[in-house]
Amino acid sequence: MPLERVSKGFKDISMTFQVNPLTNDLIALNNTNAIARSIRNIVFTLPGEKFFAPDFGSRISKSLFENMDNLSAKDIQDEIEYSITQYEKRVSLRDVKASPDPDNLIFNVSIVYDIIGADVPPQQLEFVLQPTR
Repeated sequence: MPLERVSKGFKDISMTFQVNPLTNDLIALNNTNAIARSIRNIVFTLPGEKFFAPDFGSRISKSLFENMDNLSAKDIQDEIEYSITQYEKRVSLRDVKASPDPDNLIFNVSIVYDIIGADVPPQQLEFVLQPTR
């Protein structure tokens, strides 16, 4: 049985760049919030947008302009699964679901994952994908 890494904790800065009024430092995201932000960044980053890492991100934007059906939802699920397993080594995916909502022209996405080495329950991240360009 392979050994799992034991986490020391995760920390990242908030994307809002707000300043803590007491310490005058940038507000930090810790542990589960930092990983959730990382997963969102991976999903919403297009390949080529990150300097010196041209493959980083996901190609879900191509599927957003296809017919809004279960085949497009499956393509989105597969791309999200691939991107997260490729670029976020701190998590183990349990489930990824993308459900089309043709009336509102959106996909509802739900990602369930375990944080490797952390003693926390499974985490769930939900968001909406919609064509914007």
